[in-house]
Amino acid sequence: MTDAAKRDRGLLKVDTEECKGCGLCIEACPPKVIRLGNKMNQYGYRTAGYTGAGCTGCGVCFLVCPEPGAITVLRRSPPRAAGREGAPGCAAN
Repeated sequence: MTDAAKRDRGLLKVDTEECKGCGLCIEACPPKVIRLGNKMNQYGYRTAGYTGAGCTGCGVCFLVCPEPGAITVLRRSPPRAAGREGAPGCAAN
């Protein structure tokens, strides 16, 4: 398996209006692809964000997050011979 295929196994989305910047997802992320951002949301919290590559789609960040709806993890499907290749499917929401 190539490095590109490993990078494309998952996709992480953080709702910045729900995130309170507690950092639990940052500590729990096995590939360490979540960072605390510099921008603040409307409540004055520095929020977590995905670095853009390396998510495995494991969903650990979703499981440890105390804010419902703050993190969505999409797991990419393996390539198929015909049809949708690599389309994201929701792993945890």
